[in-house]
Amino acid sequence: MTRVESAPRFDIDPAAFWHDPYPTLARMQATAPVAFVPQLNAVLLTRRADIHAEEKRIEVLSSRQPEGLMTRLMGENMMRKDGADHMAERRALFPALSPRTVRTHWLPIFRARAAEVLDRLAPRGTADLVRDYAMPVSAEALKAITGLTNMDAAEMDRVSQGMIDGCANYAGDPAIEATCHDCTASIDAHIDERLPDVCGRPDLSALSVMDQAGLLMEAIRANIKLIISGGQNEPRDAIAGAAWAVLTHPGSAAAGWEAVFSEYARWISPIGMSPREMARDDVVAGTPLAKGTRVFLMFGAANRDPDVFDAPDTFDPTRDTSAAIPFGAGPHFCAGAAASRALIAGVALPMLFERLSGLRLAGDASFGGWAFRGPVHVPVKWSV
Repeated sequence: MTRVESAPRFDIDPAAFWHDPYPTLARMQATAPVAFVPQLNAVLLTRRADIHAEEKRIEVLSSRQPEGLMTRLMGENMMRKDGADHMAERRALFPALSPRTVRTHWLPIFRARAAEVLDRLAPRGTADLVRDYAMPVSAEALKAITGLTNMDAAEMDRVSQGMIDGCANYAGDPAIEATCHDCTASIDAHIDERLPDVCGRPDLSALSVMDQAGLLMEAIRANIKLIISGGQNEPRDAIAGAAWAVLTHPGSAAAGWEAVFSEYARWISPIGMSPREMARDDVVAGTPLAKGTRVFLMFGAANRDPDVFDAPDTFDPTRDTSAAIPFGAGPHFCAGAAASRALIAGVALPMLFERLSGLRLAGDASFGGWAFRGPVHVPVKWSV
């Protein structure tokens, strides 16, 4: 159990928090910006200034969590390493995800795959944007980036969601854990099937570049799982969610798709939290915390901090979002940020609205999640 000596206790309703965390986070931010939440057995940091400063103190707020859910379920990936170990694996992966590689290699593939999805979708006239567009577009991009081209889109989405649910399974539900293990086993099997081709014909996929860099197989497997866990749900949720935001805010697309994506990622952060663990007794954001205390950096709260953003609960693509931290702020800044931005703002959103004439909502959208947040369903229709 987490030992907390100074952080005030702040109780939450887990079901309500999953449905919409923002009212609770706003109250926490105003009254207890560093608070122990017993339902999560963690101390939550909610102010942008605190998170931006403390995330960089890796000697205090460590990413290493040997007994953490992600490490136990997925292996020790680069997100669960600090310092030289983290940077070594990040450098090994860089050739697959560099801005130049994204621009020259992945963007044409993203466009081709999105066009294929739209070709199948356009004659229907109606769809769920999450299931029928955002999911396959994100999955096809991720298949190419990871190198797991032998995995179909539905399985990519399934294994990603299974790992996400497993890593957020703080209540210890055995069924969720079993599903997560099944998903990681599927990924391992697909990696094993692809390795001979990757070794014989190196390419720019994550699997290939990490193999070429000489990473141990356990590190390669863990990092492929990391890429899938964040690289499927975040673009999927941001594509469908940003499209919904534009459809519910007429004229907002005039700000440009880059601005739409940046504001959506601030307003409804697809990655709402990053966990850390106290490496030693120390003071965090003015609060003494003991070694071993679990700390959640609440990016979703930071991106709606009223000390930083005017009318933070309002979707406004014309605002300056440079202070937002949807991809983190420290040495663990998301390695896939360039690929995500290119896929969502450069491909998925503009192609969707260009191809489907008269795109409009066909019912109410539903959202869920707090560690990872996005739409569950976005029903739409268009002219055929």
